[in-house]
Amino acid sequence: MAITYRGERFSGYNKPKRTPGKSKKFAVLAKKGDQVKLVRFGDPNMTIKKDQPARRKSFRARHKWDTSPPDKLSARYWSCKKW
Repeated sequence: MAITYRGERFSGYNKPKRTPGKSKKFAVLAKKGDQVKLVRFGDPNMTIKKDQPARRKSFRARHKWDTSPPDKLSARYWSCKKW
């Protein structure tokens, strides 16, 4: 079930994909209830090292993942989920 949204193909709702040649590393067609939004996130020039627990913990603390979980339609939600 492929979805085309604004000329871009997605494998489904809430499934991040890489975006080559764009200004962000990933894109996701987020759906919450009946709301749909295209969310781009991630720095394409930066590598993440999520296999290092200290970096993972620091990233999630910096983005306040535990204290105030973000909305599914935000880039912060998808960025933290990817970590």
